[in-house]
Amino acid sequence: MTDPARKLRVLIPEGASTSAREAITILGLAGHHVEVCDPSPWCLSRYSRFVRKFHRCPGLRYDPEGFLGFVERLLEAPFDVLLPTHEQGFLFARAEARLKGRVGVALPRFDSYRMVHSKAGFSRLLDQLGLPQPPTRIVTSESELRDAIRFPSVIKTSVGTASRGIWFVRDEADFNIALYELGATDTFADELLVQDLVTGTTEKAQSVFCFGKLVGFHAYRQIAPGVGGGEAIKESVSRPEVRADLAAIGATLAWHGAMSVDYVMPIDSHVPLLIDCNPRLVEPLNAFRAGTDLVDLLLRVSLGETPQPLPESRTGVRTHLAMQALLGQASRGGTRRDILVECSDLLKTSGPYNASTEELTPVQLDWLSAVPLAMTAGLTLVSPKLARTVARGGFGAHLLDLKSIRKIEREDFAGLHQPP
Repeated sequence: MTDPARKLRVLIPEGASTSAREAITILGLAGHHVEVCDPSPWCLSRYSRFVRKFHRCPGLRYDPEGFLGFVERLLEAPFDVLLPTHEQGFLFARAEARLKGRVGVALPRFDSYRMVHSKAGFSRLLDQLGLPQPPTRIVTSESELRDAIRFPSVIKTSVGTASRGIWFVRDEADFNIALYELGATDTFADELLVQDLVTGTTEKAQSVFCFGKLVGFHAYRQIAPGVGGGEAIKESVSRPEVRADLAAIGATLAWHGAMSVDYVMPIDSHVPLLIDCNPRLVEPLNAFRAGTDLVDLLLRVSLGETPQPLPESRTGVRTHLAMQALLGQASRGGTRRDILVECSDLLKTSGPYNASTEELTPVQLDWLSAVPLAMTAGLTLVSPKLARTVARGGFGAHLLDLKSIRKIEREDFAGLHQPP
């Protein structure tokens, strides 16, 4: 744990993701001073009593140089730690020279970050290390995709987040839909992954590294689905095999900072198959409730400390995200009555929420979080069909796309040099 007597000034460079919102709760409960910047004045993290100040900034997606300059000006305050909770880490790793010495931040080398940020790069790394993944083909054209497809499969764009850029293809009809949507977005300008669809349970693991050494790990499984690939209810689990796989990845890349992975537990095997990597800390509150404070650990690594590895999390700890539960119920065709029943179970923590703790909008701890929760409940009750629209709203200016990634990667990217 960081010195409880020392309250840090922490800047979170986006406020739209569930990961940022959960990190804010953990930081706020520890008494740290938290400020947030985001392109949207209505982002999720705006509704928290733990946020001392909100700054509206340029969008990373559309103006990475402007966003970086804005963050640099904020750091003049100064702050102790810059805590990237989403794809801002891609930019900060690229512009590391402009941040070094100005604020504590835990990020790996840019080439390492870029490798695992790309689904194709992560797949190649798994092959290099001999780590398990579903049978995978990487293609760059429609003709290659037609040759590589076999049913059932999953098609993934090399760049994508929050389950966007993914098509589940079980037959020729699904494949034709995927081809149409891929052609409409000019996705063949980059690599695509085609993976065999493995029957099993998808789980997630989170970790923190200090110069290649794994110092914190947590895993959980989905108990109930939300919307857009998220979880409505989670339960912590013990996965020593995944911990070992992550340790090998981190050591190979000399990883510094946070890393999370998705994996499948096949129904016919005990070998976890790695399917995705996020070079950041994803929704850390289940870990926090299970006794593993990965946010505090990341603060310590950001400040230059070399912490000892944390013990294993408690298993069987359940947490839930009420907003995900309501949106998931509506997106699966739930009626107003179904949503009312869900609301009742959430309020009473009964039914599937028995012995579970809210992690995204903890109203009892943070009354302002009731605002987005109430808005979500109201929207889904007025029209359950609005659930998909609300979920799609998460893809905005705070996220990268292929164009902004290519801009940041260029040798002449303006963000590599100190401003005059």
